[in-house]
Amino acid sequence: MAIDSRVRERLVRTVASAKSEVRAVLRARIVLAAADGLANGAIARELEVSVNTARKWRGRFAAQGLDGLRDVERSGRPKIYGPEVRVAIVATATSMPPHPEATWSHRAIAQRVADTCFVSVSASQVGRILAGLDLKPHKVRGWLTRRDTPDFWQRASGVCALYLDPPEGAVVLSIDEKTAIAARSRRHPGRPTRPGKPVQQEFEYRRHGTASLVAALDVRTGEVLTEVITRNNAATFTAFLDQLDRAIARGKEIHVVLDNGSSHTAKHTKAWLAAHPRWHVRWTPPHASWLNQVELFFSALTRRVVRHGDFASRDDLIEKLEAYVIGHNETAKPYRWTYEGTPLKAA
Repeated sequence: MAIDSRVRERLVRTVASAKSEVRAVLRARIVLAAADGLANGAIARELEVSVNTARKWRGRFAAQGLDGLRDVERSGRPKIYGPEVRVAIVATATSMPPHPEATWSHRAIAQRVADTCFVSVSASQVGRILAGLDLKPHKVRGWLTRRDTPDFWQRASGVCALYLDPPEGAVVLSIDEKTAIAARSRRHPGRPTRPGKPVQQEFEYRRHGTASLVAALDVRTGEVLTEVITRNNAATFTAFLDQLDRAIARGKEIHVVLDNGSSHTAKHTKAWLAAHPRWHVRWTPPHASWLNQVELFFSALTRRVVRHGDFASRDDLIEKLEAYVIGHNETAKPYRWTYEGTPLKAA
């Protein structure tokens, strides 16, 4: 392939210049090699490129000269859709997804818009339009509509007052159950932490059943009494109360905080409480079981034992739960409760 001397000089300057783009240098070297009589295969081997690359730029130069070595102008920014398409995208994203899917994907939205507006729009364009409007139909955040209980703040204040200023000489307990604690063993052993790497844990596991606990937290001391239960019902719950009633000195009044679980509000339980007048119950408001201090103990138990635990059997799980309770009681301290039960206000 013959080239003009002036063109060759420009190509040589491009190759020699430290300011030339790498892609411009490569294309110039391909053309110069072709002008020296090398075949496409030889050019590819010498410059360590594919034969197709050598053929492409050699052909582009032969057809268009130096202009052929420039990049072809791209198509530019994505197509701008009219307001009817944007409205269709927003309407789809804010509607219920098609059965049986639980959330919208950008691809599914694009398909729905194509079916309704007869306009083809890409999933990536759907994503750009929704991002500009701060709409994220693929994300789900849980929330709860709490019942408008007329005495919510009175009950919350009563529970907190019991924690902050317990009656002199009385025992104050916080009682609840933690059910369905899974005994799972990892299929492969974990790897301990190393510099720059956290502990690694196999995600596959085997199930070995579940265990349930009922626990009573002494609010004054922080000590906890637990018992493994097989059924979470009123009979099991009152049997645990019987155990506590026998263990606590007869002359002491007992104040207990309970949530509205079925085993706590059953007729059998209320009859038991009525038959034991030294027991005084403070019920947490609906959807406010977090006011029950024993939940703080259950949270620590979950983090320290259950969440990343490896249990060979249900008995192994129970043994480790009981060992944690024993260790907790050896250094138990009361929880520092600061919430007063008054409506929270923004600062």
